[in-house]
Amino acid sequence: MADEDKKAQDIELTGSKGDKILRPEGETGKNTDSITPQRRNDDGAQQDKKTNFMADLLAPVAGFGVSFSTMFRKVTTEEYPEKPRPTQARFHGRHQLNRYADGLEKCIGCELCAWACPADAILVEGADNTDEARFSPGERYGRVYQINYLRCIFCGLCIEACPTRALTMTNEYELADSERAPLIYEKHQLLAPLGEGMLRTPLPMADGTTDADYYKGDVTGPTSTQRQYAEARDEQREAGATGEQDSAQEVYR
Repeated sequence: MADEDKKAQDIELTGSKGDKILRPEGETGKNTDSITPQRRNDDGAQQDKKTNFMADLLAPVAGFGVSFSTMFRKVTTEEYPEKPRPTQARFHGRHQLNRYADGLEKCIGCELCAWACPADAILVEGADNTDEARFSPGERYGRVYQINYLRCIFCGLCIEACPTRALTMTNEYELADSERAPLIYEKHQLLAPLGEGMLRTPLPMADGTTDADYYKGDVTGPTSTQRQYAEARDEQREAGATGEQDSAQEVYR
C-alpha cells in the first residue's frame, strides 16, 4: 500500500486547458478540482529573458556594425590632383557648344536650354544670320551664351531640350575658383575648338545645302567655296591689321 501511495503522488493529471499538473505530496486521494495548474513554461520564459537581455546589450554595438566592419580594411588613398580619377563616359561635367563638320556652330539661339534650366543658370541671346556674317545654318545663331556655374546643378535637362545637339556635357569637372566672376562662362569659353578641316566662322553654308542637310548629318566637311571664302577673309583681316599698325606708328612719330 505504501508503494501504491508513493506512485499516486507522482501521477500527472491533465487540466481543463491541457496543462499538465502534478499532484502535490500528501494530497493523494483528495479532490483534484482545487489543485492549481502549474504551467511548464518557466524554462521558456527564462530563455526569453536571456535572449532579450543579450539583444539589449548588443543593440548599441549593432548600430556601429558598418563602422566596425570598415575599421580594419585597407584605406585607398586617391592621389588627387597628381592622379585624377577617370570619370565615366556619360559623366555630367562642363558644357560645350558643338560645331558641324565644316566649322559652323550648331547653336541656333532658340533659348530652349535656358527655359529648361531649373536653376536659371543659362542666358542666351539670339541674333539673325546674314550673308555677310553667318555663324550657323538657318536663320539665327546664339550671339550671347552664358552659363553661371555658381547656379548650375549639372542635371542635364538643358542637353535634353536642345533640338540640334548643340549643347553637350564634357568630362571636365575642375571648375573651382576663388572668385565668382570666372565661374560665369562666356560663349568663347564654351565653344568647341576647331577640329581637323574645320574653318573659323563667320562662314557661308556648303554649296547647295539647307539647314535640314546639316541637321541630318549630310555635310561631312568644308567645300572648296567655303575654303576660298575663309582664305579671302583672313587675308583681308591681316591687311586691315597691318594698316592699323602702320597708322598707329605714324601717329606716334
